[in-house]
Amino acid sequence: MVEEAGAGPSSSPRPGVTRWGVMAYAVAAAVVVLDQLSKYWILDVVHLPDRPAIRVLPFFQLTMVWNPGVSFGLLQAGSPMGRWLLVVFALAIVIALAAWARRLTRPLLALAVGLMLGGALGNNLIDRVRFGAVADFLDFHSLYFPWVFNIADSAITIGVVLLLLDSVLHSKSGGAT
Repeated sequence: MVEEAGAGPSSSPRPGVTRWGVMAYAVAAAVVVLDQLSKYWILDVVHLPDRPAIRVLPFFQLTMVWNPGVSFGLLQAGSPMGRWLLVVFALAIVIALAAWARRLTRPLLALAVGLMLGGALGNNLIDRVRFGAVADFLDFHSLYFPWVFNIADSAITIGVVLLLLDSVLHSKSGGAT
């Protein structure tokens, strides 16, 4: 059941998911599907791990990198215990984002949370459980961007930027959460 938080005669929010929460969940699902389909294509159709980098454009190539750490190779998990600690940490983040999404009341915030939730699910949970590391392959090093990343990384990054933008816009309007 979808309900608008704070709607109706009662001043306290009712249980359920707001329409913006539903939007956040839909965005998260779309990110997971796109991320996992792109990885299926890279790993099982193109077989990028068995090939050298593939130049697509003068400034872009497909390069296979297995990232055992978090975003952009930070906090490398060099042991099975480190891998599962990152999975547990990612699961906690996913649960927190999913709980937050239920109560969202603004569209930009819903988009931001949905992107971050989908990216966390795609990268930090699915890839780590399936492969023990995150499959990265989008390489823009010719533009002096040294990291290889994937769709889920992009979703997380864009989601954080939109979260900050929503925060600035919302504070300027003097609104409450």
